[in-house]
Amino acid sequence: MTVEPTVADVSVTGTAGRGREGASANHSSHPGLIRLTGSRTAIELKQFFRQPESAVFTFALPLLLLLLFGSIFSGAIEGPPGAKAITFRQYFLAGMVASGVMSACFNNLAISISIEKSEGMLKLLGLTPLPPAAYFGGKLLSCLVISIIEAVLMLIVGLAMFGLSLPVDVTHWVVFGGVFVIGVVTCVLLGIAYTRLIPNSRAAAPMVMPIYLILQFISGVFFQFTQIPTALRWVADVFPLRWMALGLRYAFLPDWFKSQETGQQWNLPVVFTVLAAWLVVGSVLAARTFKWGRIPND
Repeated sequence: MTVEPTVADVSVTGTAGRGREGASANHSSHPGLIRLTGSRTAIELKQFFRQPESAVFTFALPLLLLLLFGSIFSGAIEGPPGAKAITFRQYFLAGMVASGVMSACFNNLAISISIEKSEGMLKLLGLTPLPPAAYFGGKLLSCLVISIIEAVLMLIVGLAMFGLSLPVDVTHWVVFGGVFVIGVVTCVLLGIAYTRLIPNSRAAAPMVMPIYLILQFISGVFFQFTQIPTALRWVADVFPLRWMALGLRYAFLPDWFKSQETGQQWNLPVVFTVLAAWLVVGSVLAARTFKWGRIPND
Protein backbone atom coordinates (compact mmCIF):
# COMPACT_ATOMS: atom_id res chain seq x y z
CA MET A 1 0.00 0.00 0.00
CA THR A 2 1.39 3.40 -0.91
CA VAL A 3 0.01 6.81 -0.16
CA GLU A 4 1.40 10.11 -1.33
CA PRO A 5 1.15 12.90 1.25
CA THR A 6 0.68 16.51 0.28
CA VAL A 7 2.15 19.65 1.73
CA ALA A 8 -1.24 20.48 3.20
CA ASP A 9 -0.99 17.39 5.35
CA VAL A 10 2.38 18.29 6.84
CA SER A 11 1.34 20.87 9.39
CA VAL A 12 -0.89 19.85 12.26
CA THR A 13 -0.48 22.79 14.57
CA GLY A 14 2.02 25.42 15.48
CA THR A 15 4.26 27.60 13.35
CA ALA A 16 6.76 26.21 10.90
CA GLY A 17 10.34 27.22 11.29
CA ARG A 18 11.22 25.63 14.62
CA GLY A 19 13.77 22.90 14.21
CA ARG A 20 13.42 19.34 15.40
CA GLU A 21 15.86 20.13 18.17
CA GLY A 22 13.78 23.05 19.39
CA ALA A 23 10.62 21.03 19.27
CA SER A 24 12.13 18.10 21.13
CA ALA A 25 13.09 20.31 24.05
CA ASN A 26 9.53 20.47 25.30
CA HIS A 27 7.57 17.84 23.37
CA SER A 28 7.67 15.34 26.22
CA SER A 29 5.56 17.69 28.36
CA HIS A 30 3.42 19.03 25.53
CA PRO A 31 -0.09 19.38 27.00
CA GLY A 32 -1.68 18.72 23.61
CA LEU A 33 0.19 15.52 22.79
CA ILE A 34 -2.96 13.39 22.83
CA ARG A 35 -4.79 15.91 20.65
CA LEU A 36 -1.85 16.13 18.24
CA THR A 37 -1.65 12.34 18.03
CA GLY A 38 -5.36 12.21 17.26
CA SER A 39 -4.91 14.85 14.56
CA ARG A 40 -2.02 12.94 12.99
CA THR A 41 -4.08 9.74 13.09
CA ALA A 42 -6.92 11.48 11.23
CA ILE A 43 -4.46 12.81 8.64
CA GLU A 44 -2.90 9.39 8.12
CA LEU A 45 -6.31 7.79 7.63
CA LYS A 46 -7.39 10.57 5.26
CA GLN A 47 -4.26 10.03 3.18
CA PHE A 48 -4.95 6.32 3.09
CA PHE A 49 -8.62 6.44 2.12
CA ARG A 50 -8.28 9.22 -0.45
CA GLN A 51 -6.06 6.88 -2.47
CA PRO A 52 -8.70 4.34 -3.63
CA GLU A 53 -6.17 2.06 -5.31
CA SER A 54 -4.19 1.77 -2.09
CA ALA A 55 -7.24 1.11 0.06
CA VAL A 56 -8.64 -1.41 -2.41
CA PHE A 57 -5.30 -3.23 -2.63
CA THR A 58 -4.85 -3.35 1.14
CA PHE A 59 -8.35 -4.63 1.85
CA ALA A 60 -9.12 -6.55 -1.34
CA LEU A 61 -5.95 -8.64 -1.65
CA PRO A 62 -6.36 -10.58 1.64
CA LEU A 63 -10.07 -11.02 0.93
CA LEU A 64 -9.38 -12.30 -2.58
CA LEU A 65 -6.76 -14.72 -1.23
CA LEU A 66 -9.21 -15.92 1.40
CA LEU A 67 -11.88 -16.47 -1.25
CA LEU A 68 -9.42 -18.06 -3.70
CA PHE A 69 -7.75 -20.45 -1.28
CA GLY A 70 -11.04 -21.10 0.47
CA SER A 71 -12.55 -22.18 -2.83
CA ILE A 72 -9.57 -24.25 -4.00
CA PHE A 73 -8.69 -26.00 -0.73
CA SER A 74 -12.03 -27.31 0.42
CA GLY A 75 -10.69 -30.37 2.21
CA ALA A 76 -10.60 -31.10 5.92
CA ILE A 77 -7.86 -31.70 8.45
CA GLU A 78 -8.68 -34.80 10.44
CA GLY A 79 -8.31 -34.82 14.19
CA PRO A 80 -7.90 -37.66 16.69
CA PRO A 81 -10.67 -40.28 16.97
CA GLY A 82 -13.89 -38.68 18.13
CA ALA A 83 -12.76 -35.13 17.35
CA LYS A 84 -14.51 -33.07 14.72
CA ALA A 85 -12.40 -32.37 11.65
CA ILE A 86 -11.74 -28.77 10.69
CA THR A 87 -11.75 -27.37 7.20
CA PHE A 88 -8.55 -26.02 5.69
CA ARG A 89 -10.48 -22.75 5.26
CA GLN A 90 -10.67 -22.42 9.04
CA TYR A 91 -6.92 -23.00 9.28
CA PHE A 92 -6.26 -20.51 6.51
CA LEU A 93 -8.33 -17.76 8.18
CA ALA A 94 -5.96 -17.45 11.13
CA GLY A 95 -2.93 -17.11 8.88
CA MET A 96 -4.60 -14.53 6.66
CA VAL A 97 -5.51 -12.33 9.64
CA ALA A 98 -1.86 -12.45 10.76
CA SER A 99 -0.69 -11.76 7.22
CA GLY A 100 -3.11 -8.85 6.97
CA VAL A 101 -1.57 -7.26 10.07
CA MET A 102 1.89 -7.47 8.53
CA SER A 103 0.61 -6.00 5.26
CA ALA A 104 -1.26 -3.11 6.87
CA CYS A 105 1.57 -2.24 9.26
CA PHE A 106 5.03 -3.32 8.11
CA ASN A 107 4.44 -3.04 4.35
CA ASN A 108 2.31 0.06 4.69
CA LEU A 109 4.75 2.07 6.79
CA ALA A 110 7.96 0.97 5.10
CA ILE A 111 6.58 2.08 1.73
CA SER A 112 4.62 5.18 2.75
CA ILE A 113 7.38 6.62 4.97
CA SER A 114 9.89 6.12 2.16
CA ILE A 115 7.61 8.14 -0.12
CA GLU A 116 7.27 10.84 2.53
CA LYS A 117 11.06 11.03 2.80
CA SER A 118 11.55 11.22 -0.95
CA GLU A 119 8.88 13.92 -1.31
CA GLY A 120 10.50 15.96 1.49
CA MET A 121 7.45 15.74 3.75
CA LEU A 122 9.44 14.47 6.74
CA LYS A 123 11.98 17.25 6.34
CA LEU A 124 9.15 19.79 6.48
CA LEU A 125 7.68 18.06 9.53
CA GLY A 126 11.08 18.38 11.17
CA LEU A 127 10.74 22.17 10.90
CA THR A 128 7.44 22.26 12.80
CA PRO A 129 6.81 21.93 16.54
CA LEU A 130 5.02 18.61 15.98
CA PRO A 131 6.40 16.20 18.62
CA PRO A 132 7.89 13.02 17.14
CA ALA A 133 5.68 11.06 19.55
CA ALA A 134 2.58 12.51 17.87
CA TYR A 135 3.87 11.63 14.38
CA PHE A 136 4.69 8.04 15.29
CA GLY A 137 1.56 7.73 17.42
CA GLY A 138 -0.51 8.75 14.41
CA LYS A 139 1.21 6.11 12.30
CA LEU A 140 0.58 3.45 14.94
CA LEU A 141 -3.07 4.27 15.57
CA SER A 142 -3.91 4.58 11.88
CA CYS A 143 -2.33 1.18 11.23
CA LEU A 144 -4.32 -0.27 14.13
CA VAL A 145 -7.57 1.09 12.68
CA ILE A 146 -6.75 -0.23 9.20
CA SER A 147 -5.78 -3.64 10.63
CA ILE A 148 -9.02 -3.88 12.60
CA ILE A 149 -11.12 -3.00 9.54
CA GLU A 150 -9.22 -5.56 7.48
CA ALA A 151 -9.64 -8.30 10.12
CA VAL A 152 -13.36 -7.58 10.52
CA LEU A 153 -13.88 -7.80 6.76
CA MET A 154 -12.08 -11.16 6.62
CA LEU A 155 -14.13 -12.50 9.53
CA ILE A 156 -17.36 -11.38 7.87
CA VAL A 157 -16.39 -13.02 4.57
CA GLY A 158 -15.28 -16.19 6.37
CA LEU A 159 -18.55 -16.43 8.29
CA ALA A 160 -20.81 -15.55 5.36
CA MET A 161 -19.11 -17.48 2.57
CA PHE A 162 -17.58 -20.49 4.29
CA GLY A 163 -19.35 -20.80 7.64
CA LEU A 164 -16.11 -20.42 9.58
CA SER A 165 -16.07 -20.26 13.37
CA LEU A 166 -15.04 -17.43 15.68
CA PRO A 167 -13.07 -17.90 18.92
CA VAL A 168 -15.18 -20.02 21.26
CA ASP A 169 -14.75 -18.26 24.62
CA VAL A 170 -13.30 -15.27 26.45
CA THR A 171 -9.86 -16.86 26.82
CA HIS A 172 -9.52 -17.39 23.09
CA TRP A 173 -10.74 -13.84 22.39
CA VAL A 174 -8.21 -12.44 24.88
CA VAL A 175 -5.39 -14.34 23.17
CA PHE A 176 -6.66 -13.15 19.80
CA GLY A 177 -6.68 -9.53 21.00
CA GLY A 178 -3.27 -9.80 22.64
CA VAL A 179 -1.57 -11.35 19.62
CA PHE A 180 -3.33 -8.91 17.29
CA VAL A 181 -2.39 -5.73 19.19
CA ILE A 182 1.19 -6.78 19.95
CA GLY A 183 1.54 -7.87 16.34
CA VAL A 184 0.33 -4.47 15.10
CA VAL A 185 2.75 -2.54 17.35
CA THR A 186 5.66 -4.83 16.47
CA CYS A 187 5.08 -4.62 12.72
CA VAL A 188 4.69 -0.83 12.90
CA LEU A 189 8.01 -0.44 14.72
CA LEU A 190 9.81 -2.82 12.36
CA GLY A 191 8.32 -1.03 9.35
CA ILE A 192 9.61 2.30 10.66
CA ALA A 193 13.06 0.83 11.33
CA TYR A 194 13.22 -0.89 7.94
CA THR A 195 12.95 2.45 6.13
CA ARG A 196 16.60 3.05 7.08
CA LEU A 197 17.58 0.38 4.53
CA ILE A 198 15.42 1.73 1.69
CA PRO A 199 17.45 4.12 -0.51
CA ASN A 200 14.49 5.82 -2.24
CA SER A 201 10.76 5.55 -2.81
CA ARG A 202 11.15 3.61 -6.08
CA ALA A 203 13.03 0.88 -4.22
CA ALA A 204 10.46 0.65 -1.41
CA ALA A 205 8.00 -1.86 -2.86
CA PRO A 206 10.70 -4.12 -4.41
CA MET A 207 12.50 -4.23 -1.05
CA VAL A 208 9.36 -4.83 1.02
CA MET A 209 7.12 -7.19 -0.95
CA PRO A 210 9.58 -10.11 -1.36
CA ILE A 211 10.04 -10.27 2.42
CA TYR A 212 6.28 -10.27 2.91
CA LEU A 213 5.64 -12.97 0.31
CA ILE A 214 8.45 -15.26 1.45
CA LEU A 215 7.41 -15.07 5.10
CA GLN A 216 3.82 -15.88 4.14
CA PHE A 217 4.91 -19.10 2.45
CA ILE A 218 7.23 -20.31 5.23
CA SER A 219 5.25 -19.16 8.30
CA GLY A 220 2.25 -21.45 8.04
CA VAL A 221 -0.08 -18.97 6.34
CA PHE A 222 -0.76 -20.88 3.12
CA PHE A 223 0.23 -24.37 4.28
CA GLN A 224 0.31 -26.31 7.54
CA PHE A 225 3.48 -25.26 9.30
CA THR A 226 4.62 -28.82 10.05
CA GLN A 227 4.48 -29.65 6.31
CA ILE A 228 7.04 -26.97 5.48
CA PRO A 229 10.67 -28.18 5.12
CA THR A 230 12.57 -28.09 8.40
CA ALA A 231 15.21 -25.61 7.26
CA LEU A 232 12.52 -23.13 6.19
CA ARG A 233 10.71 -23.61 9.51
CA TRP A 234 13.92 -22.66 11.32
CA VAL A 235 14.05 -19.46 9.28
CA ALA A 236 10.38 -18.72 9.97
CA ASP A 237 10.92 -19.26 13.71
CA VAL A 238 13.09 -16.15 13.77
CA PHE A 239 10.40 -13.77 12.54
CA PRO A 240 7.17 -12.48 14.11
CA LEU A 241 4.72 -13.62 11.42
CA ARG A 242 5.18 -17.31 12.27
CA TRP A 243 4.31 -16.63 15.93
CA MET A 244 1.42 -14.32 15.13
CA ALA A 245 -0.07 -17.03 12.92
CA LEU A 246 0.41 -19.65 15.65
CA GLY A 247 -1.22 -17.47 18.31
CA LEU A 248 -4.19 -16.79 16.05
CA ARG A 249 -4.53 -20.48 15.22
CA TYR A 250 -4.96 -21.08 18.95
CA ALA A 251 -7.78 -18.52 18.90
CA PHE A 252 -9.59 -19.94 15.86
CA LEU A 253 -8.93 -23.69 15.97
CA PRO A 254 -10.05 -26.42 18.39
CA ASP A 255 -7.66 -27.48 21.14
CA TRP A 256 -6.90 -30.84 19.52
CA PHE A 257 -5.16 -29.05 16.64
CA LYS A 258 -2.13 -28.45 18.86
CA SER A 259 -1.20 -32.03 18.04
CA GLN A 260 -0.57 -30.77 14.48
CA GLU A 261 1.79 -28.03 15.65
CA THR A 262 5.53 -28.21 16.33
CA GLY A 263 6.07 -30.01 19.62
CA GLN A 264 2.33 -30.78 19.72
CA GLN A 265 1.79 -27.67 21.85
CA TRP A 266 0.37 -24.19 21.31
CA ASN A 267 3.41 -22.69 23.04
CA LEU A 268 1.58 -19.47 23.92
CA PRO A 269 4.31 -18.31 26.35
CA VAL A 270 6.81 -18.60 23.49
CA VAL A 271 4.40 -16.76 21.15
CA PHE A 272 4.16 -13.75 23.45
CA THR A 273 7.84 -13.86 24.41
CA VAL A 274 9.00 -13.78 20.79
CA LEU A 275 6.55 -11.04 19.84
CA ALA A 276 7.55 -8.99 22.89
CA ALA A 277 11.22 -9.46 22.05
CA TRP A 278 10.63 -8.23 18.49
CA LEU A 279 8.65 -5.30 19.87
CA VAL A 280 11.67 -4.28 21.97
CA VAL A 281 14.05 -4.82 19.05
CA GLY A 282 11.78 -2.78 16.78
CA SER A 283 11.59 0.04 19.35
CA VAL A 284 15.36 0.23 19.68
CA LEU A 285 16.00 0.04 15.94
CA ALA A 286 13.31 2.61 15.11
CA ALA A 287 14.62 5.03 17.75
CA ARG A 288 18.26 4.70 16.72
CA THR A 289 18.05 4.43 12.96
CA PHE A 290 15.11 6.59 11.87
CA LYS A 291 16.12 9.74 9.99
CA TRP A 292 13.95 12.78 9.29
CA GLY A 293 15.97 13.99 6.34
CA ARG A 294 14.99 13.70 2.70
CA ILE A 295 16.26 10.76 0.65
CA PRO A 296 17.01 11.22 -3.07
CA ASN A 297 14.96 9.45 -5.70
CA ASP A 298 17.91 9.05 -8.03
